[in-house]
Amino acid sequence: MTSRGSRALRGLAVAVAALLLTACTGLPTTGDVQPGLALGASPEDPDFLPLASGPVDGAGPAAIVEGFMEAAITPADNWDTARGFLTPELAATWRPNTGVSIDVSAATRSFASSLEEDAESEDGDTADVRVRFDQVASVDATGAYAEESSASNSAFVVTRRDGQWRIAEAPDGVVIDESRFSRVYDDYALQYYDQTWERLVPDVRWYPRRATIATTITQSLIGGAPSPWLDPAVQSAFPPGVQLARDAVPIDLDQVADVALNRAAASLDATTLARMRTQLQATLVAAGLQISQVRFSVDGRAIDAGVVKLVEEPTESGSLVLKAGEFGAVVGGEVTPIPGVTDEILAIPQQILSIDVAVDDSHAAVQLADGHVYLAGDGTFDELDQRAGLVRPSLDPLDYTWSVPGGEPSGLQAIGSDVVARQVAGAWPEASQVSALRVSSDGARVAAVIVVGGERWLVISSVVRDDAGVPVELGETERLAQLDGPVAGLVWLGADRLGLLSAGEDRVVRTQIVGGPGAAEAAPTGAVSIAGSRAAAGVRVLGAEGAVFARSGSAWSESTVGVIVLATRAGR
Repeated sequence: MTSRGSRALRGLAVAVAALLLTACTGLPTTGDVQPGLALGASPEDPDFLPLASGPVDGAGPAAIVEGFMEAAITPADNWDTARGFLTPELAATWRPNTGVSIDVSAATRSFASSLEEDAESEDGDTADVRVRFDQVASVDATGAYAEESSASNSAFVVTRRDGQWRIAEAPDGVVIDESRFSRVYDDYALQYYDQTWERLVPDVRWYPRRATIATTITQSLIGGAPSPWLDPAVQSAFPPGVQLARDAVPIDLDQVADVALNRAAASLDATTLARMRTQLQATLVAAGLQISQVRFSVDGRAIDAGVVKLVEEPTESGSLVLKAGEFGAVVGGEVTPIPGVTDEILAIPQQILSIDVAVDDSHAAVQLADGHVYLAGDGTFDELDQRAGLVRPSLDPLDYTWSVPGGEPSGLQAIGSDVVARQVAGAWPEASQVSALRVSSDGARVAAVIVVGGERWLVISSVVRDDAGVPVELGETERLAQLDGPVAGLVWLGADRLGLLSAGEDRVVRTQIVGGPGAAEAAPTGAVSIAGSRAAAGVRVLGAEGAVFARSGSAWSESTVGVIVLATRAGR
């Protein structure tokens, strides 16, 4: 038995390569996307890719396998460096793109060889090598990420040819340690339409950072499908018969992405083509690629494709706060009232626990000290839910207030502005408790914190609506992350990130990618609630003494004081 920690891999080097990808801040809804780089600048330069070296002459079986696994950090040229550790026969058939096993650390891998590293030639020309590693997550062939903690084993057969050991049998896929995974792979949000064709919904996938990423993303969108958990709530504009006509999506000096489609696209109607173009443009821009537009072609001839108008996100306002005698958005240090809502909020005699303001500022879902949920706005104040033990309510973009008792997850309801409660079927069937829920700004997803078998999980589900937009059921529950303790708040931070404030003694803010890993940082002392925004950097936290803190670089800075309730906005 030899271990990764007992020897350094000879010949491994880490190099810094090329330029940073510049992210774009919005998605196209009308007209062409505006370019963001100077003419001729490369839109697809990889970002700080680590480089591994090939096999070292005279290396033994275990060292060859170790070097092969380390070479997974260099995906350039279809993992050409890693293929150098394989026999020519295996190099021609090995499929690295079938998935990624993410382990704790390369230093914790152990290698057991049937031959000693310094074995003489008469001891044989074939060796079995078994590798044990501690897996923490995985990425499947579609790029979907999942937490997956287990002790894993891989078996290799290594043969000696012309005096050098090479791998003759190896599992498909690659293994990368957790610390370097995000340097080799990046998250890319494929965009799908909601059930109304009016909003785009992100579906995060993980692909290697390389110069052909535009091609990889386009192939995945056109030839793939939404994640199974999201599929019931979304749809793609690309018909099943439409495919790429070539395995390349070049971006020219005018930053036009040239997408050649097969002949099935030639007979499509104008609406379908416009939806296709809008969907693909939004996906490429969300990936950080600087493009001015997508141009479709069939047999070398350009297809005239427009774009469709999507529901636009409202302009981001400042923190929504309740102070003594004031409620509204903090703008320039002043609290700006919300017409039709502020007066109703200030007229409430009871203590207010939470306020969630509608996207259009027309009303707000309010939870009072009695635990009941109300709808305030336009001169009305209606009780929506008087059941005991309700969690904080969440408004969705279609003006339904979501409410559920913490001890009865199956009792999830969506209550319209008509004050009629609709039961939402399929709500977390395995859960015994739910302590937080939050509907996304597109209305197609709902995040929640639930307890299953004594374990607390952050989960996500799709939202299935009828033709009138009424939420009727949830899709399957997708587990995002297991949590160590209770949470004090759950919000959306942009379209594909969630923010959680822990309720333990040492308060932390956790940022969780929907379909990716999470990260935690210390919260301001005495933090009691959290609010989100369209940008992850816009997270805000309320301290116990009434001060609101916002992110300022790597630290928290106090932005306003005297706050009683830090309110949220629907979808955030």
